[in-house]
Amino acid sequence: MAKLRNDWTLKEVEALFALPFNDLLFKAHSIHRQNFDPNQVQVSSLLNIKTGACPEDCSYCSQSSKYDTALEREKLMEVDLVFQQAKEAQDKGATRFCMGAAWRNPTDKSLDKVIPMIQGVKAMGMETCVTLGMLTQEQAFTLKEAGLDYYNHNIDTSKEHYSNVVTTRNFQDRLNTLESVQNADIHVCSGGILGLGENQIDRASMLRSLSNLKTHPDSVPLNLLVPILGTPFENIKPPTESKFIRTIAVARIMMPKSVVRLSAGRTEMSEAMQALCFFAGANSIFYGERLLTTDNPNTNSDQDLFAKLGINQKQVDNLQSV
Repeated sequence: MAKLRNDWTLKEVEALFALPFNDLLFKAHSIHRQNFDPNQVQVSSLLNIKTGACPEDCSYCSQSSKYDTALEREKLMEVDLVFQQAKEAQDKGATRFCMGAAWRNPTDKSLDKVIPMIQGVKAMGMETCVTLGMLTQEQAFTLKEAGLDYYNHNIDTSKEHYSNVVTTRNFQDRLNTLESVQNADIHVCSGGILGLGENQIDRASMLRSLSNLKTHPDSVPLNLLVPILGTPFENIKPPTESKFIRTIAVARIMMPKSVVRLSAGRTEMSEAMQALCFFAGANSIFYGERLLTTDNPNTNSDQDLFAKLGINQKQVDNLQSV
């Protein structure tokens, strides 16, 4: 059984990336089988509860106020509509409902409006997750009291490459929020995006930062960049399929008990590529035709893929009480 480590060196991670492809996938798949049912995938659904007008300048993001992406700005969604969307997602098989708001950081007043959404979705029997930007320690405790199960806060890329992607915050800001979330005993959902102009060393460094947190993230979403017209990264060249799959495999080896989520960019992935990602250790996806502002395969396509691969959907775990 692979032991949990929080002391990876960059040299060790680079050595994993350098393994022959078949050896790397064999190692990752073996570890995956030790910790999970290899034919089971957890399904989450993601809803944008507040769209656009974000003051951050993330070079990949359609919701940044810095870029003209033709995205229509929307205020915070009404709570009843959120519940309706959550019920529809649940009926299609989602066991976790994630709610995202385009904020740099929520005000306490904004947080008060999100809390009833968390409590209502949780009352439906679903796991709850929100991504609201940077949090103070007190705000993290408030979300814990509300019964939140997961908080998503991606680190995006490596510490070394971070300033080439975002300038309105720094890498340490991300780590500080993750620390606050872990201090509040909320499950952490944190991963990154491939295709931000990074190199293999950056991908190794990103995974090292995640695995060397005091506790591994419970969920590690790995996204393939969907280039958005009007953003600085609209013409960026994506990584090859093998580089993406390698990253999934290395994440599985380094964080053996974490759920690795195959996230944005699946519309550009073939069935074979997704199958290799599942073999390499991915065991979660997002359901639904939209991920915040980008396209995602529809549920029928995913059900067909699961049927072809003999994959079954994980049922919801016992939830912590509100």
